[in-house]
Amino acid sequence: MNLSRSIIPDLAVLQAFECAARHGSFTQAALELNLTQSAVSRQIRTLENQLHVNLFERIRKRVVLSSAGKAMLPEVRRLLARTEEMVLRAMASSDGKNVLSIATLPTFGNRWLLRRLPDFLKDNPNTVLNIASRSEPFDLTLEDFDLAIHYGQPVWAHATCTYLCSELILPVASSSLLNSFPVTQAQDLEQGPLLHLATRPRLWAEWFQLNGCEGFSPYHGSRFDQFSMIIEAAILGLGFALLPKYLIEEEIASGRLQIAWDKPIATTNNYYIVTPEMKQQSLTTKKFQEWLLNQVA
Repeated sequence: MNLSRSIIPDLAVLQAFECAARHGSFTQAALELNLTQSAVSRQIRTLENQLHVNLFERIRKRVVLSSAGKAMLPEVRRLLARTEEMVLRAMASSDGKNVLSIATLPTFGNRWLLRRLPDFLKDNPNTVLNIASRSEPFDLTLEDFDLAIHYGQPVWAHATCTYLCSELILPVASSSLLNSFPVTQAQDLEQGPLLHLATRPRLWAEWFQLNGCEGFSPYHGSRFDQFSMIIEAAILGLGFALLPKYLIEEEIASGRLQIAWDKPIATTNNYYIVTPEMKQQSLTTKKFQEWLLNQVA
């Protein structure tokens, strides 16, 4: 059943609601929107009348979201964000170019994808890229991405996962740290400080186990929530780091990082290209997916 357009709020009214909720003030919302305070107040009242709920509680000179307003605010923000994205995509394609929106893991995007994109754009000059970082799976039905790069298992709602590559990790360190903690066998790594990825807390335990090292705790050391921070910490000599080889190609080549013990292990998860169901027939999306697969072939 379709709603009557007469009861669907205007975007301007929703903008006024979001702005007033963010500031907790109709006056501040009016300043941001270049309106009068009374105009914002009328827009909020119009929205409340349409929905038959009170969205704000008036407390002295402030306005505070009601329970109904609090429940509505996240949805309004998502709607406004999608509308803004739609407008920007339309503006970007106004010269006839294709817009390709990609969600990628932050470190994968910075250290692998971006360095290869000039070759893709050289071969596809009519394509404009819109790239955003996402650390965790998200609802593809709510965000207008053409594809996403995912690390984990090949499971994603309303999308198809295509295998991209596996991941080999190995221990690395700065030359200064290796001078302080020389490594002649895998067990020697336990004597130095270890750097951990917060989202993969058992990584060092798995590496030591697969290299035949038992009988000690591999959980000491500093923790970081991004590979990019661990890479910088390792370069600065803060500890031994277990890192995917593809992320540190330049650091190894330049000598800023050295392989501490050349015994890599494969992780249980892999990288996948995630294509939303509604985007699978897009020629631009297909072309980019084929390019990605060729890059890792």
